Amino acid sequence: MSKILIIEDEVAIRRVLLRILSEENSNYKVSETEDGVQGINLVENENFDLILCDIKMPKMDGIEVLTQIKKIKPEIPVVMISGHGDLDTAVHSMRLGAFDYISKPPDLNRLLNTVRIALDSKQLFVENKRLKKKVQKKYEMIGKSPSIIHIKKMIEKVAPSDARVLITGANGSGKELVAHWLHEKSLRNKGPLIEVNCAAIPSELIESELFGHKKGSFTGASKDRAGKFETANNGTLFLDEIGDMSLSAQAKVLRALQESEISRVGSDQNIKVNVRVIAATNKDLQKEISEGNFREDLYHRLAVILIKVPLLNERRQDIPLLIQHFSKKISEEQGAVCKEFSKNAITMLQKYDWTGNIRELRNVIERLIILGGEQVSENDVKLFASK
Repeated sequence: MSKILIIEDEVAIRRVLLRILSEENSNYKVSETEDGVQGINLVENENFDLILCDIKMPKMDGIEVLTQIKKIKPEIPVVMISGHGDLDTAVHSMRLGAFDYISKPPDLNRLLNTVRIALDSKQLFVENKRLKKKVQKKYEMIGKSPSIIHIKKMIEKVAPSDARVLITGANGSGKELVAHWLHEKSLRNKGPLIEVNCAAIPSELIESELFGHKKGSFTGASKDRAGKFETANNGTLFLDEIGDMSLSAQAKVLRALQESEISRVGSDQNIKVNVRVIAATNKDLQKEISEGNFREDLYHRLAVILIKVPLLNERRQDIPLLIQHFSKKISEEQGAVCKEFSKNAITMLQKYDWTGNIRELRNVIERLIILGGEQVSENDVKLFASK
């Protein structure tokens, strides 16, 4: 539902705008206020998708309202409402960031078109911001322990090649992080990194997810759909928890790796793909092979390079660095001051049995930042970090 705020001191105009918008689309939730001060208070405390604001108002005129809104929530499009004598001011408001302006009395088609386009622009703004943040996100391996230094050196050597990599390690140990580092340091880093959690997809859907399908190939296949192999073309495909993949899907993945081509479910047409595959698992694949749950030929295709990610209990010397890293990151995410951890608190955390590995440590650090004192103490750890 799109939330729209009308800031207009003339009751008649407010009523016209409210009626037009309410009748146009039941998904428009329209709020109204008669002056700019109240309008800004509403913007500060609620989330709106669009604002319609009069230029001439008592207490605070529309230009000042526009300026304040662009400071506190620049993503919200503001459409100015102008009288015939306010056109110069309306043009000026466009230079200050207004999305558009409409004249009084509002023309029905002009108003509705402007509202639709403005709402679309808000969605694009938010999506672009999300994508930009995603593109700018950099993955970093924290630690100076021998095992982590060894992994970093392996990544530096392996990443520029197209060699397939199998990453092993317990849940929460950082296998996904290794995969992201391999992609970012590879020659394919301008292409996509497509992730597939094989354990999270039902066995009857995994083939469609990986290879796509033709319309009508099974119940629910209402249109042609590309799979992850096609989506990852010229980039990297990360198959997480590959030990949970069905034998049927394993056979198709093996063929894709051998032939560098796939075929969608329900189609006999072959599609060439140029994909580097990185796989990860928390299972002992040699044991899975012996029990008939995993194809040995696929294992050898995937495990050109093997990277084993250690348990956190095996790299306790990295815990102080990880505490510092997570403390800073979590504080930035929450807009809070970065807390320090006392020496005794860090020592105590180093002695914990981290069965959940890095993921568990991060959760405990977040809990301590929220519940602990200005400096996280040994007593805070005793109170809030216990399992």
